[in-house]
Amino acid sequence: MAIIDNNKDKEPKWYALRVFSGYENVAKQNLENTIDKYSLQNRIFEIVIPMEDELVEKRGKKVLVPKKTMPGYILVKMMYGDDIWHAVTRTQYITGFVGPKGRPVSITDDEARRMGVDGAKTEAKIDLDIKVGDMVEIIEGSLNSFVGKVKSVDEQNQKLVCVVEMFGRDSEVELGFNQVRLQNK
Repeated sequence: MAIIDNNKDKEPKWYALRVFSGYENVAKQNLENTIDKYSLQNRIFEIVIPMEDELVEKRGKKVLVPKKTMPGYILVKMMYGDDIWHAVTRTQYITGFVGPKGRPVSITDDEARRMGVDGAKTEAKIDLDIKVGDMVEIIEGSLNSFVGKVKSVDEQNQKLVCVVEMFGRDSEVELGFNQVRLQNK
């Protein structure tokens, strides 16, 4: 099968592809093989599995673990054309483009940045089930091993304010979610 270069786009754009969930890495590898097989390096430039680092607690230590932000999807930067559509959709583990009737709709650069692609990396989000009144142990910084009571929680900015006793007085301290551990009740 020969690929004809009938460029529709003059500039590469980001597109989302549906893939078998759990097979994102395999689909990416298969698409890279398709690019090599049909010499599409001048049309398909980048393939990304949207990921972010998540801070989780394992055995009492906080560890960064990569997590897929969009399971079942990969993002591709390319110059779209009907010939590319056929090559991509015939790739094993790829079920099609995201768009009406399987025809792709490009993603804006701003959307791509929010998804953590195109040079921008997403910040690690910490899933901490914490509320006002909980007791936390500070595990990082100059107040390491101090215990405090949570006064307020800012989920969006991943920060909290807690009251810590220092030198016989209560002091309010602002901390990041990555600096505390919920104390056992």
